[in-house]
Amino acid sequence: MADKKKISAKALSRSFHHWYYGNLTCFTQEHMQTFGYLTSMLPIVEDLYDNKEDQQRSMNTYTAFFNTEPQIGSLVVGITAGLEEARANGENVDDETINSLRAGLMGPLAGIGDSLIVGTLIPVLLGIALGLSNGGSPVGAIFYIVVWNLLAYFGMKFAYYKGYELGGKAVEFLVGPTGVALRKAIGTVGGMVIGAVAATWVSVKTSFELKNAAGKPFLQLQKQLDAVYPGMLTAAFIILCWWLMAKKKMSPIKVMLLLVVIAFVGVFIGFFNPNLKY
Repeated sequence: MADKKKISAKALSRSFHHWYYGNLTCFTQEHMQTFGYLTSMLPIVEDLYDNKEDQQRSMNTYTAFFNTEPQIGSLVVGITAGLEEARANGENVDDETINSLRAGLMGPLAGIGDSLIVGTLIPVLLGIALGLSNGGSPVGAIFYIVVWNLLAYFGMKFAYYKGYELGGKAVEFLVGPTGVALRKAIGTVGGMVIGAVAATWVSVKTSFELKNAAGKPFLQLQKQLDAVYPGMLTAAFIILCWWLMAKKKMSPIKVMLLLVVIAFVGVFIGFFNPNLKY
């Protein structure tokens, strides 16, 4: 009986690092992370199969469209590495099994990753970095670069190897009721964090005022707004940005350009004052 094939530690390490450095390799709107996925599976396939035809057959499996949150998505790469190892050992694993698993995990993992990483972790780290950057200190930038890269690297590595260890067992958890509840909980926490960061670091105020015949202001709009709803303009601008991106599907770059236009027009007509201290 032939010895059971086992992916070497070197091949697993190469596969993980290919994904870590190249998950967005040749990224396009048509393929997105497909080529990054291919580069990460290449060391696995080369390690398991000596025959070029077998290698080509296995690599063709991973040409299907793939896109998810890159950090948490390391789990998928690890899981399929384990499935490829099972296939190389003659177990009942075919292209459809692997691609169905990948397609089934893309959405749930994207939801978890976007809420946990993009919506919670990054804003928290940026909030700390902004606080450390007061007075022009470079400590904040250094803190963010170092801490984010350490968390991303070791977090992705843990997810990759855990996926390889679990194999198909992870699917039931991630797409079942527990996974749905987890995504909802993380999404709620992410919304709270975004709200706290926005309230702390975003400030929109107006300098608009009405003056009497003597030139003295008798109505200052900002004071009136503060009396009714402190931070009303800030909240309005945040909701506007959310509405444009979430409902109108406008890209963040276009939203930022729109905010620049609003700022210029506001300063020109006297609604905003660039010298106003926030």
